[in-house]
Amino acid sequence: MKIVYSDQHQQHDPQQFMVRGRLQRSNEQPERAALLLAAAQSAGHAVVCPEDHGPGPRAAIHTPQYLHFLETAWERWQQLPDASDEVMPNVYPFPGQPATYPDHLVGQAGYHMGDNACSIGRHTWHAAVHSAHVATHAAELVLAGERAVYALCRPPGHHAYPDRANGFCYLNNAAIAAQHLRQRHARVAVLDIDVHHGNGTQGVFWRRPDVLTISLHADPHFCTPFFTGHAHERGEAEGLGYNVNIPLAKGTDTDSYLQALAKALTTLRAFAPGALVVALGLDAHERDPYKALAVSTEGFARITTEIARMGLPTVLVQEGGYLSDDLGPNLASALRGFEVGC
Repeated sequence: MKIVYSDQHQQHDPQQFMVRGRLQRSNEQPERAALLLAAAQSAGHAVVCPEDHGPGPRAAIHTPQYLHFLETAWERWQQLPDASDEVMPNVYPFPGQPATYPDHLVGQAGYHMGDNACSIGRHTWHAAVHSAHVATHAAELVLAGERAVYALCRPPGHHAYPDRANGFCYLNNAAIAAQHLRQRHARVAVLDIDVHHGNGTQGVFWRRPDVLTISLHADPHFCTPFFTGHAHERGEAEGLGYNVNIPLAKGTDTDSYLQALAKALTTLRAFAPGALVVALGLDAHERDPYKALAVSTEGFARITTEIARMGLPTVLVQEGGYLSDDLGPNLASALRGFEVGC
């Protein structure tokens, strides 16, 4: 399997992450990509660099207003008196209430940044753009005939909405890949197996019947993002029924996960997509720092084998999975399992 990777993410190293009222360095660190790349190379996968696919793919998913904010926020923030090194909001609009788009950058930060886990530094925009190029290039390779391609994206993307960053994510790489695949395929599915609900991807395709979104994740009753990912969220308007959430109990192990996956794949088969995007989070692992689910390293191979047996052209887009000795082996297991299923 080909691996698409860009080293342009490396200087994006967010230092501000609010956890229960305390600031700390973000869990989404450059070292993650280094471990994942080393694991892929050790397993014998060929690594290719992405081309610059221009602004079109990201503009197909995100609003112009939001893209302008991401591109300019850090430089404008530095012009504010006593500004921090990274952009971090301290005021937010109230959901469901009238909200005028603010002129002031502090207000814009609250409008476009959904939490305190997506601070914007000097190199964040550059890294996010190249991460989106990685996802787009992987989709382009699949359109060119590759059976499956792994996009080693950093920063990740599945929490990013059309006009809002969230949960370490700025540009929604999985959505960008899915939309790119729509050039040739009338129907595309996104299957998200990250431990956290793919709320941004849900938001992107909420009203659309051409992209089926399925997310298996830790139950939001106990796990972020809390406000989304519940089973009753099924889409809206023409998209009603094309969004599927499968919340999982805390500590769900591999066998139980596979039972839930079987239900997801039944729904996916009925949709009959022409291509598939897998939002490949590895943070469902039993020793991931989040410790929400308990999938084993070998369990990732079993999961991806079942997904591969769908027989669909597939882009695997890296999402979560955080620093531990298991991160590289988990990726190697997932890629090996997919190839077995092919």
